[in-house]
Amino acid sequence: MTKEEANTILEQMTNGASLLRHARTVELVMEAYANKLGESAEEWAVTGLLHDADYEAYPEQHPNVIVKLLREKGEEKIAHAISAHYTKWGVSYDTLLDKALLACDELTGFIVACAQVRPQRLEGLEVKSVLKKLGQKSFAASVDREEVRIGAELFGVDMKEHIAFIIHVLQQHQEELQLMPQQDTQV
Repeated sequence: MTKEEANTILEQMTNGASLLRHARTVELVMEAYANKLGESAEEWAVTGLLHDADYEAYPEQHPNVIVKLLREKGEEKIAHAISAHYTKWGVSYDTLLDKALLACDELTGFIVACAQVRPQRLEGLEVKSVLKKLGQKSFAASVDREEVRIGAELFGVDMKEHIAFIIHVLQQHQEELQLMPQQDTQV
């Protein structure tokens, strides 16, 4: 499946700007990891892009709708990774793709949340700031810290290096993601 085909599917199922941005951020991080690890950049990008595609339209059935659609299209590897992107679903982590999606999903969303509360957004965001916010259970409370920890552990990455990698990838796309520093509007 191409990124263009995946984008069409995503746009048919998702309207919310926040969820579309989340899909794009996870796509970018997954693609960057694929390039770093010598994996299929397009396959990993599509997996990141579509992992929550059915969440808005079918919240009670998520991720079963997108997984079924992908299986019907012969995209078993991507479908399996998406079916496993939350440990509580009890799906096995068989491939590096499965582990990468788990490791990147929650943490990428969390890093975006960290950037959004800073006037400088992604610019100058440091690993230690993200780690400090991870320790504050009241900040971005919907992010499951245990999922973040298990994801990094299964993926085999050091948490600090993983955070730094994600920040770096997102900084390269901060304008598109609308995470540029806020302009001082005082005259």
